[in-house]
Amino acid sequence: MRGNIDWLKFFRQRFSEGGELMNIRLMAAALCASVALPLGAAHATDLEVTHWWTSGGEAAAVAELAKAFDATGNKWVDGAIAGSGGTARPIMVSRITGGDPMGATQFNHGRQAEELVQAGLMRDLTDVATAEHWKDIIRPASLLDSCTIDGKIYCAPVNIHSWQWLWLSNAAFKKAGVDVPKNWDEFVAAAPALEKAGIVPLAVGGQPWQAAGAFDTLMVAIAGKDTFNKVFKDKDADVAAGPEIAKVFKAADDARKMSKGSNVQDWNQATNLVITGKAGGQIMGDWAQGEFALAGQKAGTDYTCLPGLGVNEIISTGGDAFYFPLLKDEAKSKAQDVLAKTLLDPKTQVAFNLKKGSLPVRGDVDLEAANDCMKKGLEILKKGNIVEGTDQLLSADSQKQKEDLFSEFFANASMTPEDAQKRFAEIIGSAD
Repeated sequence: MRGNIDWLKFFRQRFSEGGELMNIRLMAAALCASVALPLGAAHATDLEVTHWWTSGGEAAAVAELAKAFDATGNKWVDGAIAGSGGTARPIMVSRITGGDPMGATQFNHGRQAEELVQAGLMRDLTDVATAEHWKDIIRPASLLDSCTIDGKIYCAPVNIHSWQWLWLSNAAFKKAGVDVPKNWDEFVAAAPALEKAGIVPLAVGGQPWQAAGAFDTLMVAIAGKDTFNKVFKDKDADVAAGPEIAKVFKAADDARKMSKGSNVQDWNQATNLVITGKAGGQIMGDWAQGEFALAGQKAGTDYTCLPGLGVNEIISTGGDAFYFPLLKDEAKSKAQDVLAKTLLDPKTQVAFNLKKGSLPVRGDVDLEAANDCMKKGLEILKKGNIVEGTDQLLSADSQKQKEDLFSEFFANASMTPEDAQKRFAEIIGSAD
């Protein structure tokens, strides 16, 4: 879910001459003629799949997808790109626009591939989706809506990832001599005891998307669902500048004070601080569960999870989907169809999401093996206590502006919450 920029806008500007932008549709037409270039000396049903899932837990989950696809007689050629989505996406986009497309590529649910679709560079999966009855099985419906442009379906959702979680180290609080918090206020109150015990209260990695995601989570927990939607869905700058969001910025100020001393970059490094008891907690999406599972830790025993920070049990329904660039190789195109079907297969959905820590996009699968935290998420989803993810509600450019703001806010203690809120309201006022 992590770090956005309007890369096609960048490429249009980069290739402009004489002050005039290259017509993207003309560029797309030229590039489509080149996508028949061979992807290497691979067998016709070898399919390269690019993604940014490279942490231990993520790699274990990807292996389940590869195993399921290989079982169809095809071959998953793994194209993992180290780093976050912010690192991987420009590489993926440049390959697609440059005539060297992969067979399939991960993006987050939302608008990250919107211009690639509009440029005519991505496969229309409507026939596959219709044959497989995706509209009947994918829940919530907003996931498939995010794949739909001008009535056609362009991606296969694979999971539901929610940001709204506080992960706590039971061992850290035991060492500090305080009870494991039941909500955000108790967590903030426990911070001095954690610090006295030499424990960083809140682990936050240095990548911009992590700070922005923490703020979005605080907004749902403290300001509530309606305010969240007014800001990100309705783009209401007055609400963004108002007293409810001021409370959120106060909480964000507490969070940045508690995160001083994290000194890590990657999200999974921050999660590891919680796993090892060096940090009391982390605001992070449910993908963190994959790291706890890989470390052999048990939910409810070794760590505690608080959906909605223990304040508002609401989760977002963002996550990941796979898009399929246009290929003129007929065998590979058929393999793309097979992969799209395989990703939504019930067994694949269970095996992948249990390892990933996410929830399945199918509403008809059995997850008896789910741990306590996953069961909490499923129950919240069942109740309909959900919001759409900001990737679904904001353009990539608006997301990037938001991430830049909160990266600066968490790194620069001299930026006041009031100044940050003013800039935030300006971003929302011009958001698309």
